[in-house]
Amino acid sequence: MDLVENLQNLVGQVPELVQPLIVAAAGAIPFVEGEGGVAIGILGGIPPVVAAVAAMVGNFLSVAVLVLLGSGARNAVVSRHRSSRARAAVTVGGGASAAEAPRPDDGPGDTRAAARRVKFQRAYERYGVPGVSLLGPLVLPTHFTATMLAATGIGRARILVWQAAAIVLWTTATALVITGVLQAVR
Repeated sequence: MDLVENLQNLVGQVPELVQPLIVAAAGAIPFVEGEGGVAIGILGGIPPVVAAVAAMVGNFLSVAVLVLLGSGARNAVVSRHRSSRARAAVTVGGGASAAEAPRPDDGPGDTRAAARRVKFQRAYERYGVPGVSLLGPLVLPTHFTATMLAATGIGRARILVWQAAAIVLWTTATALVITGVLQAVR
């Protein structure tokens, strides 16, 4: 037996009040996610709406935790890097900050490269997060996608809003397909 079969059997064996918790736990597992969780719940006998909501909640809560942890880790690394650069730039009589200190690689091309990076970051935030969030589940679990977005410095709220939209969309679509197939078979 594999994980999905075990979860499906567990749903059928526990009291009705506990069944949505099993589905939520399944939704929190990468690669199972909301889509797999709703399938487990519906095939385990839970009403489709209850199964969908439970799977969405489980998936979103685990993604939210990963986004918060990933964002916090990135902020810690960035602030540590900035403080070490600031200490290195201070001279005996006081000096320029790390941002103002000239570096050997500074030149006209470097300011253009920095401007391009800023422009890319803005475009990525404007168009990339929705696209990555909504289409990402076709390639990678939402857990990985959301963590990678947080690690790049995208705002937590922006990631969570688009991940929530993707989780709702994909879980609802899966619930509708499974419910439709079950209705056709009956």
